[in-house]
Amino acid sequence: MKQSRTVLLLVIAGLIALFFSFDLQHYLTLDSLKSQQAAIADYRQNHPLPAIALYAALYIAVTALSLPGAAILTLAGGAVFGLLPGTLIVSFASSIGATLAFLAARFLFRDWVKSRFSARLQAIDDGVHREGAFYLFTLRLVPLFPFFMINLAMGLTPIKTRTFYWVSQIGMLAGTVVYVNAGTQLAKLDSLSGILSPALLGSFALLGVFPLGAKKMLEFIQKRKVYTRWAKPARFDNNLVVIGAGAGGLVSAYIAAAVKAKVTLIEKHKMGGDCLNTGCVPSKALIRSAKLLSHIKRAKEFGIAKAEADFDFATVMERVQQVIKAVEPHDSIERYTELGVEVIQGTAKIVSPWEIEVTTAEGSKTITSRAIVIAAGARPFVPPIPGIERISYLTSDTVWNLREKPNRLLVLGGGPIGCELTQTFNRLGSQVTQVEMAPRIMVREDPEVSDIVQARFQAEGVDVRVNHTAKEFIVENGENILLAEYQGQMVRIAFDHVLIAIGRAANVQGYGVDELGITLSPRNTIAANAFQQTNYPNIFAVGDVAGPYQFTHTAAHQAWYAAVNALFGQFKKFRTDYSVIPWSTFTDPEVARVGLNEQDAQAQGVAYEVSTYGIDDLDRAIADGEAHGFVKVLTRPGKDKILGVTIVGEHAGDLIAEFVLAMNHGIGLNKILGTIHIYPTLAEANKYAAGVWKRNHAPKALLEWVGRYHAWRRNG
Repeated sequence: MKQSRTVLLLVIAGLIALFFSFDLQHYLTLDSLKSQQAAIADYRQNHPLPAIALYAALYIAVTALSLPGAAILTLAGGAVFGLLPGTLIVSFASSIGATLAFLAARFLFRDWVKSRFSARLQAIDDGVHREGAFYLFTLRLVPLFPFFMINLAMGLTPIKTRTFYWVSQIGMLAGTVVYVNAGTQLAKLDSLSGILSPALLGSFALLGVFPLGAKKMLEFIQKRKVYTRWAKPARFDNNLVVIGAGAGGLVSAYIAAAVKAKVTLIEKHKMGGDCLNTGCVPSKALIRSAKLLSHIKRAKEFGIAKAEADFDFATVMERVQQVIKAVEPHDSIERYTELGVEVIQGTAKIVSPWEIEVTTAEGSKTITSRAIVIAAGARPFVPPIPGIERISYLTSDTVWNLREKPNRLLVLGGGPIGCELTQTFNRLGSQVTQVEMAPRIMVREDPEVSDIVQARFQAEGVDVRVNHTAKEFIVENGENILLAEYQGQMVRIAFDHVLIAIGRAANVQGYGVDELGITLSPRNTIAANAFQQTNYPNIFAVGDVAGPYQFTHTAAHQAWYAAVNALFGQFKKFRTDYSVIPWSTFTDPEVARVGLNEQDAQAQGVAYEVSTYGIDDLDRAIADGEAHGFVKVLTRPGKDKILGVTIVGEHAGDLIAEFVLAMNHGIGLNKILGTIHIYPTLAEANKYAAGVWKRNHAPKALLEWVGRYHAWRRNG
């Protein structure tokens, strides 16, 4: 492919060089055309078909190579062939030539541009997918934009070739007619500038803007059309109503209250949502207890001859609840009431785009609001595996009710939740078998990350079964058994308890989504646009219920955009920025990432370089007995611009923050390397990773000369 690109580029460059070397542009001037008009007309009279073929071929070649002279050739079409035939020939020849230039630009440069500017191109590509034909039509109708630039620029976008062709042919038709018609009066023309008057240019500009404006108007009408069956209240009780008091809902309500809007927050279960009650907080509390036990088992590594720990599983689980209670005030009704939020504990149902029916212990009432934010969260997805109804399974929501330690725990799923709880329960003394249908656990991360985590699991006694597909649950003689397919054979895995951890499903039922006809995405989440709006422009969705990420911090991130757009969108709307999204899996070792990893970069065709620093060489990690893992940074080839970072090791979730800040503010590795990091700390690993990049890009030739200089100095 690279060789083909080189050959094509050389051919195009050679043809352009020949054109200018032989001064062929001299023949594509108005004076030359007028002087040769009679001879050309005679040839056309005597050889009509060859004349058409030669003219069309010349026009296609000039346009495809982006050579000057297309305007003169268009005039020639009118002068030689007349208005209607000339228009027909020029229309097809110009469109074919433009498409060839478009295809050449795409073949030669699209991958190169995409590999270097993928993040910036994404927004352009999204816009082209939505409105590319309209933008191209506008550019074609307005003669202010050089057509050869349009041909080349559009080749770098994902617009379809057939769309480019037919839009170009229609869009260029008006200008073609004007020039061809001028060509029929060639003898009266003194210059090209006389063809397009200011009034005609203005008309073209208005004509070009019209289709895009009309499309925007249609979109506006279409958005308002969803409201036709609803009666809009004359006044509203609230500026904003938020459904769900998880991370997304709390932040939405907080922002609204902070800008003095009247906001009501409705929660049917517990304040704080999944993160506080069944997710992030309890899991990290349990992980901490389990990690202490793992350190005690490693006592000899730290020079302690013997250390033991007696613990009661129920007491450990009670500590988890104590941690939740300690964090609860941060998300409490009292706190948000003090902030200015009206908090209602009850069930919400959206009954119109501006009305929410709220049911509490005291009864039901309907409140009105200009805007609504849906932050209804998600729940563990339970797959329809045959026989699952015969067993009492656990999920990440219900596992916290355990007070008796599972002896044999089967964990279905090798994602973040499954991996965290697999290692935690194993460290608490359960015999854990982890089943994952993919070839490796943690498939979103690079293979070496999965290998490190899986190796640690197995070293600690976890039975990791990858490439195993759960087929059926059975009960034999009172024993629970999973039948799983592995390499074409059926495998039996006995267990006492099973934890289902294979993903989460958005909560999209029970509060009016179906009744209103709020659009769902193919992933069965609420479909939200770049501004977090649903198909009802005044109803927004954030967090797990909307996706695409299911993290507490991204829910809070989306909530800012939803609240601001809901309250001030009539003045300016803000697109949610997903360019720098970090996350961490709190296994031991921890895994943290921001931006691209290698498998993502390869899938997206993004060119990159890798700089890896092994934490096993870090002084503090050695002193702490945690000398394992790495910092891997992906950068633009030859540049220090960070594309993504993966960290595996102790406190990776904390260490990644420096790179998140750097990426968010365009700070490169050179500046990280030039920043003082305290010695001895784990954070030095980030600086040393930047040092790896610097060494790989050292100016070798210059350093050789510097070495000679120092040698000369020693001799003098």
